[in-house]
Amino acid sequence: MNYTYILLCCDGTYYTGWTNDLEKRFQAHVSGHGAKYTKAHKPVKIAYYETFDTPEEAMSREWHIKKMSREEKIELIEGMDQKK
Repeated sequence: MNYTYILLCCDGTYYTGWTNDLEKRFQAHVSGHGAKYTKAHKPVKIAYYETFDTPEEAMSREWHIKKMSREEKIELIEGMDQKK
């Protein structure tokens, strides 16, 4: 399984990425080994994720989410919360 995810960081910013192991990748971000951005903006939680069959689909979705405005990302996250 492949994932596209959005992390909520401690300063209220969002980080978007993709992985094939969501929990392992989150722990890498938390420990400071995930990405340059999350070293300076410590992640608090996984705010959103989607699953995909292939890495290419997950990477494509990551690219599209990164092009979204902050407001669009918040709407996406809130939409997931309503589905729970």
